[in-house]
Amino acid sequence: MAGAPHPHAPTPRTSPAKTADTQVIVVGAGPAGLLLAGELALRGIQVTLLERRHGPTTESRASTLHARTMELLDSRGLLADLGSPPCEPRGHFGGIPLDLTLPGPYPGQWKVPQTRTESVLEEWALGLGADLRCGHTLHAVADRGTHVEAAATSRHGQHVTLRAAHLVACDGQDSTVRRLLGADFPGTPATRELLRADVEGIDIPDRRFERLPGGLAVAARNPAGVTRVMVHEFGAAVRERAGDPHFDEIAAAWKRVTGEDITGGTPLWVNHFDDENRRLARYRHGRVLFAGDAAHRQMPIGGQALNLGLQDAYNLGWKLAAAVDGTAPAGLLDTYGTERAAVGAAVLGNIRAQALLLLGGPETEPLRTVLAELVAHDDVRRHLAAMISGLDVRYDVGGPEHPLRGARLPHLRLRTGASVCSTAELLRSGRGLLLGLGAPPPPAGTALADRIDTVTARPAPGSPLADTPAVLVRPDGHVVWTGGRDGDGLAQAVARWFGPP
Repeated sequence: MAGAPHPHAPTPRTSPAKTADTQVIVVGAGPAGLLLAGELALRGIQVTLLERRHGPTTESRASTLHARTMELLDSRGLLADLGSPPCEPRGHFGGIPLDLTLPGPYPGQWKVPQTRTESVLEEWALGLGADLRCGHTLHAVADRGTHVEAAATSRHGQHVTLRAAHLVACDGQDSTVRRLLGADFPGTPATRELLRADVEGIDIPDRRFERLPGGLAVAARNPAGVTRVMVHEFGAAVRERAGDPHFDEIAAAWKRVTGEDITGGTPLWVNHFDDENRRLARYRHGRVLFAGDAAHRQMPIGGQALNLGLQDAYNLGWKLAAAVDGTAPAGLLDTYGTERAAVGAAVLGNIRAQALLLLGGPETEPLRTVLAELVAHDDVRRHLAAMISGLDVRYDVGGPEHPLRGARLPHLRLRTGASVCSTAELLRSGRGLLLGLGAPPPPAGTALADRIDTVTARPAPGSPLADTPAVLVRPDGHVVWTGGRDGDGLAQAVARWFGPP
């Protein structure tokens, strides 16, 4: 985090309260909060991030970016900043190997430490003008009807009150905002847990979801020589702790399950996660909205939790910006909760199924055997791979049925005049896209130049766009209209998603 104090700096005396104004307050500067801040700032919205930590995290808990997330990062020009992360085409469903290869430029799972993801998103958001305030502890949130107020204490002990049009909670599974509002968070409690640690100085065999008589063991050593271990004992109850487990507890469980002694290693960090499965009843509470783990709590199996949160922010950013700058059509902001709650329910459902397969004891073996046989059929494999990769998301955007309507714009190379570019590059402005394919698009959608880019391009023969004369695409890459040169229905789609001129 920018501007972090020296860890041993003295704590100043408490200062008088100050009140400041911004347009949107984002609570939490993890991946979802940083992406949301960047999306808002890209559109000229004044956004202030409040982060409790005093500096960047050194714990890289989530390290998997899936295909859809890679596409959205490409649509903002951020992939180059990630470097050259390794890609693993093989994933899993509940510990059962699964080939994630699907059509598109980013099949598989990309291994990017969360610290790197956050660093890239932070640099992008701050470069666009977002204001990041580290060391701020939130203690009150109030929706005043015309605006929202957030009260926090800064790292210097100063009481700060911020006013904004909206506040978005991106403050994690133990969300302070959710607690302060008393938001209904239904679901199922934890029944199983997985202990996890990054350990230096141990030499043990790699294990990929290895099921042993006493439990599940996972071990993977990275190029820096650090081994991540995860262990679950079959039938073990979830223990009540004040915080994360001690390394001795993890080492003891590892010894009971694998017979290996890792006590001589140095733990860099330890934590645990369980199969608690909850989702907010409403993602929007007046002028307060929720995204990422603040809106849903799930076991982070296969990296889906991180990717789900980033895609929440991607869906919300352009809608909230339009609401703030006054260009949003009626009901636009409410579509965030409708669309992402449906996606969240589907993802949490598949995660719950995977948790049963992964952490269930010997009684799950017949089910695992049947599923492994089914995954060998390519239709099943593709269905599960699309589910995990986020490539199956399709929103209800109204209008006549069409294979592209509601789905993401396919990632393709297009010829625009004398040059060639990708569909992702056409979305980098953060505006909508009216794309004429082979000829200029209908004029009915060209009146909102401040909100919609109009492009004429020629797709390659046989591409998914080859037989579609024109498409209207939201800033988050989802197609909301397809049609011919007559533009039938285009004006209605423009009004519904982008508002009047």
